Amino acid sequence: TLTTYVLEGELQKFYKNKRASKMIDKMSNHVIVCGYGRNGKQACDQLTSHGQSFVVIENGQSALDELKEQREFLFIEGDATRDEILIESGITKAQAIITTLPNDAANVFVVLTARELNPNLKIISRASEDTSEGKLRRAGADNVIMPDKIGGTHMATLVTRPDVLEFMDYITGTINIRLEEIHCSKLKEQYKNKSIRELEVRNKSGANIIGFKNKDGIYNINPDPDTIMEHDSKVFVLGTQEQIYNLLSILI
Repeated sequence: TLTTYVLEGELQKFYKNKRASKMIDKMSNHVIVCGYGRNGKQACDQLTSHGQSFVVIENGQSALDELKEQREFLFIEGDATRDEILIESGITKAQAIITTLPNDAANVFVVLTARELNPNLKIISRASEDTSEGKLRRAGADNVIMPDKIGGTHMATLVTRPDVLEFMDYITGTINIRLEEIHCSKLKEQYKNKSIRELEVRNKSGANIIGFKNKDGIYNINPDPDTIMEHDSKVFVLGTQEQIYNLLSILI
């Protein structure tokens, strides 16, 4: 009986891993999350709520146990600093990688390797020390997030501007409210190189354009209605899930 239990357990594990590997092989434009700690879990929850496909890389036993027992996330058991593990996660076909490892040196190594394997990858890294931010950016990170610094700023803002922060938390934390970015290059031909006024976003969907990023990377809050939707620009739209869905179906 004991032998049968062990063999069946190993066989189930083998087939489950094999099935997961096949699913990962078929993925493209997905996100890779390195580390399933506190920040990694939050990243996975946000990606799930937005319907974004992703795969987790983790080698800590407690985190792996949680992934196996409580989650349906696709994951790879291994060290994210190793080339073969990143390749197994489909890094050459991924659109972004989020590295949330607790050690800054390990994050630097992941960023270096990821940038080498996929030069077009969007790389977001966690950092614990102020001195690590510059190193991570030089290694190839597009964005560096310092959770401790953000947490302190968040707590101070609750004292100085509590209602503003609570409103922002409501927008970002409520599932039914979405702040969406739209690449103007993806607009239907009849909407390209048109002004914000001509898009009639509010009339057609009920959503609101609250921001604009031009081709030079300059942001504009509450852009002028005569702003032109140039090819490499973006607009930022706020609305309910239904409003955003309706807008995307009209414009893209």
